[in-house]
Amino acid sequence: MEVVASQSLLSFSSNLCKAKVYRKPCLQSVKTNRSLEVVARGMLAPRKFMQRRKKEEVFKDAADEMEQKNWRRMMNEIEEQGCAVQVLRMQRTKAQALPRDLVLGTLVRFKQLKKWAIVGEILEWLRSQHWWEFSEMDFLMLITAYGKTGDFNRAERVLKYMNKKGYTPSVISHTALMEAYGRAGQCSKAEGIFRRMKSSGPEPSPLTYQIILKTFVEANKFEEAEAVFQNLLNEERASFKPDQKMFHMMIYMYRKAGNYNQARKIFSQMAEKGIPQSAVTFNSLMSFETSYKEVSSIYDQMQRSGIRPDVVSYTLLISAYGKARREDEALAVFEEMLNAGVRPTRKAYNVLLDAFAISGMLQEAKTVFKSMKRDKVSPDLCSYATMISAYVNASDMDGAEKFFRRLKEDGLKPNVIVYGTLMKGYAKTNNIERVMRVYERMRMQGVESNQAIYTIIMDSYGKNSDFESAVIWFKEMRRGGLSPDQKAKNILLSLAKTPEEQEEANEFVINEGSDDSNGAETIGDPSSFDENEDKVHHLGRRTIEYLCIGDNSDDDEDDEMEDESLDFISKDKEELSLAKKLLDTESGN
Repeated sequence: MEVVASQSLLSFSSNLCKAKVYRKPCLQSVKTNRSLEVVARGMLAPRKFMQRRKKEEVFKDAADEMEQKNWRRMMNEIEEQGCAVQVLRMQRTKAQALPRDLVLGTLVRFKQLKKWAIVGEILEWLRSQHWWEFSEMDFLMLITAYGKTGDFNRAERVLKYMNKKGYTPSVISHTALMEAYGRAGQCSKAEGIFRRMKSSGPEPSPLTYQIILKTFVEANKFEEAEAVFQNLLNEERASFKPDQKMFHMMIYMYRKAGNYNQARKIFSQMAEKGIPQSAVTFNSLMSFETSYKEVSSIYDQMQRSGIRPDVVSYTLLISAYGKARREDEALAVFEEMLNAGVRPTRKAYNVLLDAFAISGMLQEAKTVFKSMKRDKVSPDLCSYATMISAYVNASDMDGAEKFFRRLKEDGLKPNVIVYGTLMKGYAKTNNIERVMRVYERMRMQGVESNQAIYTIIMDSYGKNSDFESAVIWFKEMRRGGLSPDQKAKNILLSLAKTPEEQEEANEFVINEGSDDSNGAETIGDPSSFDENEDKVHHLGRRTIEYLCIGDNSDDDEDDEMEDESLDFISKDKEELSLAKKLLDTESGN
């Protein structure tokens, strides 16, 4: 076979493949635990680029050094206190004006950090200061800040004041007000401003189109978004055409709508129209796929296009391999990411951690967790929950309990998922006493039970053929305002042995089905329990991925939508709802 030099990095992991590189990745043939252990230990070897080096600063003189350090100290105080005006007032001495450079530098820095609430606070304060000449540019930045925070009432007042003072209507101010309406969920008002801008001016800019498309998509007004995009695409007299961000938003929209064919069509149009594609473009397509083969194919296509994968690209591919229980490939991709000089995010670590946890590969999971600590990536609750799951799946409940205590010692508060994972572990060992002990600990901590918790308890009693106790907890679930899931119903039906018990179980299930506004699936013969177990397990394996990829706590928000196709889970309410259901099925599995 022909040797291909441009093949994906995945095809020639330096740790797993020493042979020649062929068109078919040789990683797929590597399935030995020994090789996996060797590579896992290799992760502990620190990479130079992961070592944060303190930059040497050069100052003009001693006065400049003091000025810079004082400014940074002030910025830290503002962020710590969350109140800029109080700190700025303390900088003034003897009623003297603050240096203009200091004020402008502070505003620009917080704008770069996208701390728009602080930007708005500072500008409102400056409006009342006699020593500051509040210019048109200040008004435009103020209304932009209100637009970014969705405060349309204040944005409206600023725009009215600007009109009253005779400022020329600006595309910046109108776009900011439109964005404020959009972020506040006032989609019709945002659309009204956009239509007026098109008919009577000021003429919409590319950013205006980006924001109105984002507003429509987030409000699930897909037809309106498609109409705006197509009109701009086909308008011959338009001064500009859809740009990369608009195409990305449309791909994201079709992904959200589940229309993969249309997303592919938009992807093809980018090449036809000469719109440059980026890692974001391919990541959007990768996010559609559930098969690791398809994700890998898109990844390779991105490589062949000469586009360098980013951390999201690697994370999506790791996730795909992890869900398919192909731990070797998942680890190899992580290694390639490090070798390519791409710094892993917490999400990337958590996804790899989950790949090992699913299969109960405890030592490898420990290695990943240690690597997080070494590389100054702070594990979050998802990380700890996944580690506890690794112990549970490795049938090491002593280790799971120790890690549970470590979670609390490290200042984190266990949630229902963590408690449910422990309960699931004890349920697997048929230790009903420990299951109930964990449940009582959870209740004492004020953590509310969910559907999965009750189902785990029912399953535990079910393994002991205790029909009466299962009925009690079925009723308790309903009293708690929760609708029993398919597994809970199947457990109840499978435990009913006598005619009286079968009649009682059927009555509960039928009543529950009639009360289910979502149209619960009809329950057949109890022998279908195993089949449903497999379905639940398949869905449950996706849970941690939703938790990890959806977590954007350590990422900067991109208000101009560059990352819309990346944070596809955290920004989609329907997906979040699905994630919660998956959490339930994972704990109940």
